[in-house]
Amino acid sequence: RIADFQEVLGEPTVALSKLRDLCFSGIPFDGGLRCLCWKILLNYLPLEKALWSSLLKKQRDLYSQFLKEMIIQPGIAKANLGVSREDVTLEDHPLNPNPDSRWNTYFKDNEVLLQIDKDVRRLYPDMAFFQRPTDYPCLLILDPQNEFETLRKRVEQTTLKSQTVARNRSGVTNVRPSSPLKTTPNSLSEYEVLPNGCEAHWEVVERILFIYAKLNPGIAYVQGMNEIVGPLYYTFATDPNSEWKEHAEADTFFCFTNLMAEIRDNFIKSLDDSQCGITYKMEKVYSTLKEKDVELYLKLQEQNIKPQFFAFRWLTLLLSQEFLLPDVIRIWDSLFADDKRFDFLLLVCCAMLTLIRDQLLEGDFTLNMRLLQDYPISDVHLILKKAKELQDSK
Repeated sequence: RIADFQEVLGEPTVALSKLRDLCFSGIPFDGGLRCLCWKILLNYLPLEKALWSSLLKKQRDLYSQFLKEMIIQPGIAKANLGVSREDVTLEDHPLNPNPDSRWNTYFKDNEVLLQIDKDVRRLYPDMAFFQRPTDYPCLLILDPQNEFETLRKRVEQTTLKSQTVARNRSGVTNVRPSSPLKTTPNSLSEYEVLPNGCEAHWEVVERILFIYAKLNPGIAYVQGMNEIVGPLYYTFATDPNSEWKEHAEADTFFCFTNLMAEIRDNFIKSLDDSQCGITYKMEKVYSTLKEKDVELYLKLQEQNIKPQFFAFRWLTLLLSQEFLLPDVIRIWDSLFADDKRFDFLLLVCCAMLTLIRDQLLEGDFTLNMRLLQDYPISDVHLILKKAKELQDSK
């Protein structure tokens, strides 16, 4: 299989349909194949290999520019720029009511930042990875010559009460399950504080999400985006090829941005009931189930188990909360390879329902809700195989 991948990726122009077929059945981790394939499947790298190095350099330089403009600039003390104290007060001050005031922007940013911070600190708490220091801390940020506050310091110094950015949208179930797979530390103090000059992987994820929120004010940050960026960053930051691994932050940012361009409608509440919104997709899961297994469909209908009670989270977060991280990554190989872009995800959700049909047909409302909110099958290969059968039987 590795030889098959190397053959397709070795061509001057990558044959996308061949690559999709290979990736659909799972990408080997060896030699950084997955990182490379995901970058192509998420439209970050073009199919012409000759363009790769110049494009990567350009995008990574652009990301450094974002860091300078959005994280470093706002924090630099004005005094360093040779502006005297009085001038600063006249020009702008914390109580300035003008919405364009830099202070106003700073406070608004802090509200978003606090929400991001809360979410990224508890990314995959069952794994030590996100708490560990990265081998490639961002030198731009950690340079001792810079007298500005890092995002971590900014959070520590901010006393603003963070408003919960995304209140519980479906009204019944939370985006975050009480799954036995996830155990959240009781308080942030349980995390060891890294020495100066080091930064943990979660801090890198925090920066990616903060810059995304600044560049996309229409959607900004919505709870759950951390669950989308986590597996991408983990995959790129564990790339066996150190040359790629070093740029995991910038590469993750652009792949995340491209992925969000395809799924962002799921996160926009005002689009929920439109044809591109999440409600339409949830109903599609049920209409597909009705086609494939009418008995099970009728049972769920009869118990008034609506798809938003469980499928909201499955679809919005691309199943990243239902399985352990290595399994999520395997599912994403197939999802990213899907040329109809996430149609296959609907079939995976359907397969998950049909695989526990006997339990669902026997269970009452409470039991079935528990099954669906804490999915019992952990073998993702079985689920993907079933989803493929459903696809082929169309």
